[in-house]
Amino acid sequence: MEVFVEKSLLFDFYGELLTEHQRRIYTEIVFNDYSAAEVAADEGISRQGVHDLMKRCDRLLEDYESRLHLVDKFVHIRDNIRQIQTLTTETAEGTAEDRMKQIREISSSILEEL
Repeated sequence: MEVFVEKSLLFDFYGELLTEHQRRIYTEIVFNDYSAAEVAADEGISRQGVHDLMKRCDRLLEDYESRLHLVDKFVHIRDNIRQIQTLTTETAEGTAEDRMKQIREISSSILEEL
């Protein structure tokens, strides 16, 4: 997964678990593309402090994911839904009965994952 997309998903799922200060700095660096120097000047801390905070936030978000696997589940369910969408198109291969069977299998796996 692309680094930005991965960071975005981790932040979407677990960002509320960070402190307000951590969220603000993380947002400025990752989403608003500010430099560590710019954020440091705005926040009244050193560039090293910003860098350390970003590393700590990345570790925290990755730790939450390693324990809860919410992003993995989301990505897997999204991929399964895309497969279902493909199977429902007019140009999908196989008989309607075969496609319905595949859709039932995929939807069952989604329900088990939830």
